[in-house]
Amino acid sequence: MTKKVLLLVAALAAPAAAHAASGAGHRQQAASQAPPQIACTKYGCIPVQPGCHPAPGKTWDGLPSGYDVMVCPGGTLYGHL
Repeated sequence: MTKKVLLLVAALAAPAAAHAASGAGHRQQAASQAPPQIACTKYGCIPVQPGCHPAPGKTWDGLPSGYDVMVCPGGTLYGHL
């Protein structure tokens, strides 16, 4: 009888321990990722899309605009370089 109880407790505890161990790995992995970049465009501050980077924007005559422009492989978003 005691063996059956011990086996039952061990069988129930093993999946719970494995689940807890895998959850700790996910939390550690998420904590090691860099926070997303923010671009402050003339439309507001927004997260930079994957594959893009912020750059200082310029007006049509070449002066600094004071806003960021999002530079992506397909072109620029939210302003001019």
